Amino acid sequence: MSQTAEYKVELEIYNGPLDLLLYLIKREEVDIYDIPIARITEHYLAYLETLERLDPALVGDFLVMAATLMHIKSQMLLPLPPEEEEEDPRWELVKQLLEYKKFKEAASELEGFREEREKKFARTVRPLAEYAPDQEEENLSLEEANPWELLSLYTRLLKETLLEMPAVITLEGTPVEEYMDHITERLRYQGVFGFIELLPPPPRRRIEVVGALLALLELVRLLKARVKQEVASADIEIARGAQFLLPEYGPPM
Repeated sequence: MSQTAEYKVELEIYNGPLDLLLYLIKREEVDIYDIPIARITEHYLAYLETLERLDPALVGDFLVMAATLMHIKSQMLLPLPPEEEEEDPRWELVKQLLEYKKFKEAASELEGFREEREKKFARTVRPLAEYAPDQEEENLSLEEANPWELLSLYTRLLKETLLEMPAVITLEGTPVEEYMDHITERLRYQGVFGFIELLPPPPRRRIEVVGALLALLELVRLLKARVKQEVASADIEIARGAQFLLPEYGPPM
C-alpha cells in the first residue's frame, strides 16, 4: 500500500445501519419493541456525521436509514383522529431489526462452532497464551470488539484535540502497516494497554489518530487484538487476540 493511498476499513462484524441501530439500542438499554425514536435518531445522526467525514462512500445505506428514522419520528408526532387506529410506525423497523438480530446470532453461533473445530487441530505456530501461563485471565478474555465503540472513541478524540477532518481521509507519511507493527510489538511485550497510550500527547495531529485507529481495527479483524470499553466515555483497552501468534523461534525474551 502506498503511503498516500486511501485506506478503507471493512470489518466482518460491521454490517451497516441495522448493526448500528442494534448497538445503540443495546447501549441505551431500551426495549427493541418500544424504541425511543427521537433519542435513537439523535445518536444515529451523530454517528452518521463521523462516518461521512471518514469516507463519504460509506454512508449511502446509512442515509436511507436516517431518512426512515426521520419519517418514523414525524409520523409519531402527528395526532390521529380518536376513531382511527393505525399500526405503530416503528413496527416495520422493529421487524427488520429482529430479523437481522436473529441472523447475526446464528452467524455468531456458527463462528463458535468453527473455532471449536479449529481447536481440535494442531497449530504449526503456538499461541502466545501457551508461553504466558502467568498472564491474568481477564486480560485474555476481553469482549469481542465493537466497531461502533471504536468510532465513538475516535469522535471523542477529535473533539478533545480540536481537529477538523477533511471529506476524504488519506494517510500521508506513515503507512498503516507501521502503526500495526507498533501495536503488535506493544501487545507482545506489554500485553494490555489503553488506546490513548498509542498516541502522542496533545495537541495531536489528525493523521496520528486516524492511523492508530485504522491499524487497531485491522488487527481486530484479523483476531490479533481484542478490545473492550468499560463505559462509553472511557479509554479502549487493547489486549492480545485469539490469533496473536509468536514467531516460530519461540517466546519473547
